Amino acid sequence: MFILSGFADEIAPELDVQLDTLARVGLSNLELRGVWNKGVLDLSDDELKTLKSALNDRGVQVSAIGSPIGKIKIDDPFEPHLAAFRRAVDVAEYFDCRCIRMFSFFVPEGEAANYRDQVMERLQALVDEVKGRYVVLLHENERFIYGDTAERCLDIHETIASPQLRMTFDPANFVMCGVRPFDEAYPLLEQYIDYVHIKDGIMAEKRVVPAGQGDGQVKQVLSALRQRGYDGYLSLEPHLKQAGPFSGFSGPDLFAVAVKALRDILDEIYHGQ
Repeated sequence: MFILSGFADEIAPELDVQLDTLARVGLSNLELRGVWNKGVLDLSDDELKTLKSALNDRGVQVSAIGSPIGKIKIDDPFEPHLAAFRRAVDVAEYFDCRCIRMFSFFVPEGEAANYRDQVMERLQALVDEVKGRYVVLLHENERFIYGDTAERCLDIHETIASPQLRMTFDPANFVMCGVRPFDEAYPLLEQYIDYVHIKDGIMAEKRVVPAGQGDGQVKQVLSALRQRGYDGYLSLEPHLKQAGPFSGFSGPDLFAVAVKALRDILDEIYHGQ
């Protein structure tokens, strides 16, 4: 069963606007990346307490912690990042959230193979940190990191081979890397997909568009996941006004456009339109 969620910080920085918009479009889950113009790992304990109370009052669950873990250069110091990762794990458990989104480190373009061992060493260290903990790490395919192509994503999962390292499949990110998401990425990675980001992209223009309006083969991916018996989240990350290396923005109205585009695709899948 598909469960809809989304990055509420794409709606607005203010919590009340985020929650009002989620209610208006009928979403009761969010992927927690930021609020009040602060990233999730920069929120104080008091701010987390306020946030949790507000979410409980509105009946909103956290589907994943949209952390920036793994979005540093491969040769940046690792120990401070490991401390931030431990914070991410604590935050996930505080919100009774099993999923933590993460990445596989920025590597110099065209030199990924030269940094493979270092990437794997760091990823293994992250996985070792959560052994016996409640959480699962979800590696997202992102531009310019080691795991930006389907083959290198597969390399990560085959090398680490842990049930606590799974995949967030992002069709638009594959498009931006010149990869056909359903034709080229999905067959290699299907067994590792536990979470899906919903945005689409036009390959020739390197531009993000609502689901179904680009080259992301979103309908094919979701149809295949349904046939597989996928039971998990589809998390909207529209990036319709701004797309940056660490976050994006859409605003309330364009966020609603993105939700409708996804629901239109789901209607076609379920009702054969």
